[in-house]
Amino acid sequence: MSEQEFSSKFSRFFKDKLYIELIIATVLFSIALITNSLLEFIIYMLYFIIFLEIVRAVMSFIREQRVRIGILIDVFIILALREFIVNVVKINKEELNSFEALFNSPTNFHILIFSGVILFLFVLRYIAKKTSPDNNEVKL
Repeated sequence: MSEQEFSSKFSRFFKDKLYIELIIATVLFSIALITNSLLEFIIYMLYFIIFLEIVRAVMSFIREQRVRIGILIDVFIILALREFIVNVVKINKEELNSFEALFNSPTNFHILIFSGVILFLFVLRYIAKKTSPDNNEVKL
């Protein structure tokens, strides 16, 4: 194989971002499994995404002099999902025998509340997407 063929295959490999994402995800997942800290990896990755979205919102505000609600809603969705994951891990120690048990245990009650918040934020995100001035669809 010539150097030009190798260079061509190498550049095609990195043009398809799926391979890069797959490699990075596999490496991070392997490290998390080896160190037995899968939950911590997930939580810290969600924190990282939250910081990225906040920086994106601030930069968008600086450039365009307007606040993009969709980005802020995304941040709240990710934050609520993080809290939901943390509480679901705690629920493994809880008993859920009846509907009243949802309200008697603080952990079960938090999961119920976070489920409602996440649903509300997804509806809000849908509305923000449909009513966004960036939406190029023709509205009748």
